Amino acid sequence: MSDTPNTEERSLDELRHEIEDIDREIVELIARRTYVADTVAAVKDERDLPTTDESQEERVMDRAGENAERFDVDANLVKAIFRLLIELNKVEQRESR
Repeated sequence: MSDTPNTEERSLDELRHEIEDIDREIVELIARRTYVADTVAAVKDERDLPTTDESQEERVMDRAGENAERFDVDANLVKAIFRLLIELNKVEQRESR
């Protein structure tokens, strides 16, 4: 992010527009993740596998923490978001079975 101009050179409207773009990208990524998670659920259902895979959830949470550190973002916040995504996916999987 070193090529981002300093805040004195950017208007509040420009900054808000950038946040809107980022928010859209976040929603797009959540949609992509949800689609793949739904596909995982279908595979689990076909193979009669349990909805919950604690070792996989742990790997996801570990990666979330590592990525938070890599991008200098609060790890607790990132892990909370991923915990919510995982829980919502599990609810959807249980409801679809």
